[in-house]
Amino acid sequence: MYYYRYDSTEVSCCYKYLMFSYNIIFWLAGVAFIAVGFWAWSEKGVLLDLTQVTRLHGFDPVWLVLVVGGVTFILGFAGCVGALRENICLLKFFSGVIGFIFVLELTAAVLAVVFQSQVREWINDFFLASVKGYRDDIDLQNLIDSLQRMNHCCGAQEPNDWDLNVYFSCNGTHLRREKCGCESVRTKLTDHIYTKGCIAALEDWLPGNLYTVAIVFIVISLLQMVGIYLARTLISDIEKVNFSY
Repeated sequence: MYYYRYDSTEVSCCYKYLMFSYNIIFWLAGVAFIAVGFWAWSEKGVLLDLTQVTRLHGFDPVWLVLVVGGVTFILGFAGCVGALRENICLLKFFSGVIGFIFVLELTAAVLAVVFQSQVREWINDFFLASVKGYRDDIDLQNLIDSLQRMNHCCGAQEPNDWDLNVYFSCNGTHLRREKCGCESVRTKLTDHIYTKGCIAALEDWLPGNLYTVAIVFIVISLLQMVGIYLARTLISDIEKVNFSY
């Protein structure tokens, strides 16, 4: 009968605590996202009346914050406990989910390039729906305001898109402080508004910042790969120790 022996019968403390440190950042980030999300809902009174969640119109940015926070919290918790307790199941769960998220990101990037016209149409419909529900959510207002202010744009395709919202109609029949929903008009009553649509502004912005977008994607991907590498290496060490006994 042959027995397999390994040079080391202990789990590497280096990988173990690197994995823990890596995931404690995940865990803290998840806590922060969840706290911000619930704080935003408390400011809107949603926590006092949970039925308001079903009455929200359009896109509520808080949902995105809570989902990202929840996933990050769960992954960080699984990674931390898995590393400290040398739990193979938790470590496999962590590496599997991270790998799945990476595949989703890569797939989404490829599909966005292949189906550019469909993506453009989806963004257009999303922006128009958000314009229509602008008054229903303060976070949605801030999101659209920031987008228009930073890109010097108004509406999805043109300022007239704001005719969908009765409070910000651009039909010229009234001179209101909120006319057209564009930052330049809400700050002072003038005839000047941004005439470029935000989708066109985004299309103009992307080519000039393609390297920045690529670098951000590469950095995020590398961080994910580091997490998977640490988890798989730690799993291998744990299995060697268990096998040696």
